[in-house]
Amino acid sequence: MTGSLSWVPPEVDPSVPSPARVYDYWLGGGHNFSADRELAEKILAIMPGIRDATRLNRAFLRRAALFMVESGVRQFLDVGSGIPTVGNLHEIVQAVQPDCRVVYVDKDPVAVAHARLLLEDNPRTGVVQADLRDVEGILGSPEVREQIDFDQPVGLMMLLLLHFVPDSWDPVGILARYRDRLAPGSFLALSHVAGDSGASRLNEAVEVYKSSQNLPYVRDHDGVIRFFEGFELVEPGLVGCALWRPEGAGDVTDNPEINALPYAGVGRKP
Repeated sequence: MTGSLSWVPPEVDPSVPSPARVYDYWLGGGHNFSADRELAEKILAIMPGIRDATRLNRAFLRRAALFMVESGVRQFLDVGSGIPTVGNLHEIVQAVQPDCRVVYVDKDPVAVAHARLLLEDNPRTGVVQADLRDVEGILGSPEVREQIDFDQPVGLMMLLLLHFVPDSWDPVGILARYRDRLAPGSFLALSHVAGDSGASRLNEAVEVYKSSQNLPYVRDHDGVIRFFEGFELVEPGLVGCALWRPEGAGDVTDNPEINALPYAGVGRKP
C-alpha cells in the first residue's frame, strides 16, 4: 500500500488477502497490501482476463446506476461496496443529480476507513461497517436513517458480492429481507461470477482464491437468477456483464468468455 499506513485500522492483518483489496488492485487502486497483490497476480497468471472482468463490472455499475437515476431513484444503498476508487457510485449519480444520497456498506475495515476519509466532506453520503447478513443493523444504522427514506424508491447495489456467500447462509432469504424493506419502484442491481460462462481455468482460479478471507461460490444462471425473486428483471434480463445495455467499445472486451464471466442484471420491485 502506498503512502502512510497510520489510518489503517489496527485489527487489519496485512498478511491475509482481502477480496476488496484484491479487487482494488485489479482496478489499479493503491489501497492494497503485498499479500493482496501476490494473490491478485497468481490469479492473473491463471486468468489474464480477470482484470478486464473487473473493469466490465465497474462499467456495469455506471450503466445500472444511471438507469436508476433516469428512472427517478435518488437514494442508493451499496452493500459490499469495497474500497472507493475513481468512478465510484456517489460520483456517478451525484454528477447527474447532485441531490442523490448514497450509503456504502462493507465489512472490510480498510474499505470502510478509506471510504470515511474520502467522504468526510460529502454530506449526502454515509459509510457503515457491517456484514450483509445484519440486515436490521444496516437498515437501522444512523448513517442509513440519515440518508435513506424507505418510503421512497431505493437503488440497492450488490455487485460481485454474493459469490462470497455460501448457500448455508441462505442468500435468497437475505435478499428477501432487504427487498421487503424497499418501497415499490426500488431496484436491485447485482453481478456475480458465472460458473457456466465457459471461462477457461475458472475452477483453478477459484481454488487459488480460497487462500483469501472469503471463499468464492460460483453459480450458474439458474443459481444467480434466484436472487431476483420478488423483482421484475428489466431488459435484457440476467446476462453477461458486457451484454447489459453496453454503450460503447469500452463496455465490452474482445474475449467472449470474459464478457460472460460476471453475470449482471437489474430488477425492479413492483
